[in-house]
Amino acid sequence: MEKRISINATEPLAFKAMYGLEGYLAKAEISKSLKEIIKIRASQINNCAYCIDMHTKDAIKNGETYQRIFLLSAWREATKFFTEEEQTVLAMTEEITLIHQKGLTGETYQQATKFFTETQIAQIIMAIVTINAWNRIAVSTHQQIE
Repeated sequence: MEKRISINATEPLAFKAMYGLEGYLAKAEISKSLKEIIKIRASQINNCAYCIDMHTKDAIKNGETYQRIFLLSAWREATKFFTEEEQTVLAMTEEITLIHQKGLTGETYQQATKFFTETQIAQIIMAIVTINAWNRIAVSTHQQIE
């Protein structure tokens, strides 16, 4: 893969804005575990090797099991490994990441309201939007795994 620009070096204010979102998410009510499965699943969909590498390592450090990480891309077939809340968040992650297909469906949104407050739903959506932005930066600039 050819070397491309570093947005952080070229446009540091853009990265500062992205880190602002990360600061907001660090204070969010949703659990660290949920944040990591959002990051991994969206990164899998977006084929972002850099982010998959980073966030699987972070999830393991946070106590996530290898088995759940390995099964994440097949969560619909491995439901016994994921709670209903996690399954709802994974459905949200897929629908928002693939927004051009059908968007966040009413069914998935209604399911989310069974488990999460409006504040938490907003935080989940922002976590999904943020990792999708990071994926697009990493993929378009050919960011390499270290």
